[in-house]
Amino acid sequence: MDTIAGFFSFITTPVSWIIVQFHTVYGALFGESSGWAWGLSIVSLVVLIRICLIPLFVKQIKATRAMQTLQPEMKKIQERYKNDKQRQSEEMMKLYKESGTNPLSSCLPILAQSPFFFALYHVLNAIAQGEPIGVLNQSLVDSARQAHIFGAPLAAKFTSPESVLGPLQASVTDVRVVTVVMIVLMSLSQFFTQRQLMTKNVDTSVKTPFMQQQKMLMYVFPVIFAVFGINFPVGVLVYWLTTNVWTMGQQMYVIHNNPTPGSKAQASYLERLAKKIEHSGSLRGRGRRAIVKAIVAKGRDRNPAERKFITGLNKMGFAAQPDGTVVKSEKLAADQAVDGPGATTPAGAPKRQQPKRQTKAQRQAAVKAAADAAEEEAEAAEGGHPSSEPQDTKPQGAKPQGGATRAGGAGNGRSRAQSGRKGPQQRSKSSSKK
Repeated sequence: MDTIAGFFSFITTPVSWIIVQFHTVYGALFGESSGWAWGLSIVSLVVLIRICLIPLFVKQIKATRAMQTLQPEMKKIQERYKNDKQRQSEEMMKLYKESGTNPLSSCLPILAQSPFFFALYHVLNAIAQGEPIGVLNQSLVDSARQAHIFGAPLAAKFTSPESVLGPLQASVTDVRVVTVVMIVLMSLSQFFTQRQLMTKNVDTSVKTPFMQQQKMLMYVFPVIFAVFGINFPVGVLVYWLTTNVWTMGQQMYVIHNNPTPGSKAQASYLERLAKKIEHSGSLRGRGRRAIVKAIVAKGRDRNPAERKFITGLNKMGFAAQPDGTVVKSEKLAADQAVDGPGATTPAGAPKRQQPKRQTKAQRQAAVKAAADAAEEEAEAAEGGHPSSEPQDTKPQGAKPQGGATRAGGAGNGRSRAQSGRKGPQQRSKSSSKK
């Protein structure tokens, strides 16, 4: 143990120094040997470490989303070279290099906080054995040994026997109840964190083996925490429970404000954003403008939630601009809702409506109306230009005027067209006697 502690001395000394500084503050409020003073010192250590790891967390989010984007291409490579593992690995590395993605980036926060976890583990073990470590002198170690959290010493474990717990003034029952409750809370927080990631912040339009792996880890990680948790001191359980709660809250914030494109969280986010734009009449916030800018730049590649968002803005009288801003527009850019900012139709041009297809009854009614209108026009023209020769002076056998014959023929043709039947040709009624 001394060899392992000496190996981690480069990190145990800074960790012990940070705990001592926080204990000085909390000890003045709750008492030097209070469990709250030492417990809050460990919680503050976690908060400080996680604040320092925020840049790595941002990098982890970008790497995870980049990996989700590459999943379709990775699946094609796996299917194409399923019998050649070496070529498959080479193509995967080539894909990572071309896209600038590193699969290990998603593990950076866990890897970065692992040294602090092991350092705290060795500090608490040294306290349980009553040995000074780092900047913790003998008086501070004795004070920490007397600190209890709900009746369980910070250095006690679930497996600690009565001979170890006796000098720490604790009972086996109290220690096991406290450790079991903390292990359950630690496992549940890990499960909930992974579950909200899988159900809300995953692109549902792409089904890949990566999603199946994440779903499997959702059930495996809590079991791992439960198995190893029985060997962790109470102080380490406080550390790990705090970091799980921090991760859960941090992830909820990211899902609420910057969800993964194509996920259910993005659809909910865009609905809320559209309501805010409708209420305030503008778009505020650099992060929101960046999201709208990315949506506008996609053009035809937008997912259903993004298309619904752009269409909803247009219906409300707003137009999303390529720089991510939203402006009031009376004449909406219809092409922007479909083709994006690179469309050839000028912005503000009204959308051309396609004519609706008519039914057979509507077409027949239109033909009949046109025929009636033509007949009325012909009758009006005939009545407005009477013949110069009175009709009663015409000889009985005289043939009718050519125009009248044509008009009568046209009228008969119209009647046949209206009835839809072909009739026999009618001969002239003029006498053929000589």
